[in-house]
Amino acid sequence: MTILHVDMDAFYASVEQRDRPELRGKPVIVGGSPTGRGVVSTASYEARKFGVHSAMPTSQALRLCPQAILVRTRMSHYVDVSKRIRDIFNRYTPEVEPLSLDEAFLNVSGCEQLFGTAEKIGRAIKESIWNELNLVASVGVAPNKFLAKLASDLEKPDGFTVIASDRILSTLAPLPISRLWGVGKVTERRFATAQLSTFGDLQRLTVEQSRHLLGNAGEHFWGLARGIDKRRVVSDRQAKSISNETTFPVDIDCADVLQAWLLELTEQVCCRLRTHDQLGRTVQLKLRYSDFHTITRSCSVDSPTDSTDVVWQVAQKLLREAMPTRQLAVRLLGVGITNLDTARPQQLTLFNDEGEPKQVATAQIDSTLDAIRQQFGRSAMRRASLVQHQVDLKRGS
Repeated sequence: MTILHVDMDAFYASVEQRDRPELRGKPVIVGGSPTGRGVVSTASYEARKFGVHSAMPTSQALRLCPQAILVRTRMSHYVDVSKRIRDIFNRYTPEVEPLSLDEAFLNVSGCEQLFGTAEKIGRAIKESIWNELNLVASVGVAPNKFLAKLASDLEKPDGFTVIASDRILSTLAPLPISRLWGVGKVTERRFATAQLSTFGDLQRLTVEQSRHLLGNAGEHFWGLARGIDKRRVVSDRQAKSISNETTFPVDIDCADVLQAWLLELTEQVCCRLRTHDQLGRTVQLKLRYSDFHTITRSCSVDSPTDSTDVVWQVAQKLLREAMPTRQLAVRLLGVGITNLDTARPQQLTLFNDEGEPKQVATAQIDSTLDAIRQQFGRSAMRRASLVQHQVDLKRGS
């Protein structure tokens, strides 16, 4: 296989700087309210110099960078821009696996006869995104998904890196162990205790030694240090779910921050459902803790839905039930919808169903909120149920 990983640089912030030229070159924070439970969705590279990063409470980010300009999230707008980026991908290959609005894997194996080498395809995609959308992408080219994602991150921002099949071990050897996919602060300390600081250190171990030192995750890390990853690109045509997840720059142990980020992910997933005219029946929650232990929880609703409020109520219930089982900080949080179906007109019942007016009203609210947030930002309008939930959290209930 030949895989590309395309990752938009500071996507939300870059879109805002593109749309508002007065923001260019300035520290921009895209996220929630500076008070309460607002969190940073993303920050421009000018703001990142001050230590600002995604998932950080907005209030903390503004203390680190008081001159930053806070911009409300416009999720519907970012979805539209993401669709235009996807259109560019689809010119070169139908095998596109979106990870979120701002990054995707592309399998370009077999496309070389039409468009040239994988490197040439990657550069063409990067150039098209800049020429047509005035946005910058970093691109990694490699034999598998892990290496492609790693490559796209090596020279950010505006990076382009190729990891050739015959140079995998030598390319990886000097990299710090923190670049291994899934390594958080706790796992990094375990590596340090075992005097492992680079990929090369781990490459010199046997798989048995790695298991002994690192437990259940030892074999996983041993394989990644050698560039081994057998996962395939799963395109939308094959996908059976729509999901978004984020790996936090630092492990999160604050329930309020997790709740706020959960809402952010839920908004993204449901907006994508509505954009693609799809409904889903099962809500899934994914948590990865600082020790790399991962759990998933799911719950199905009575009928397929694309309602943010319905999915949010289920997602936060799953989070409340999952958290007490573990005391470790959270490394990764994800929300997904499975059992998908194409949205289509629904036949109302002959006799009045008290639930039908509410369903119609909820759908109208969602579409109206999408339009308002696209124009004025995510915080311009909020559902009363979510506001009440925030009040309850502040009261400690």
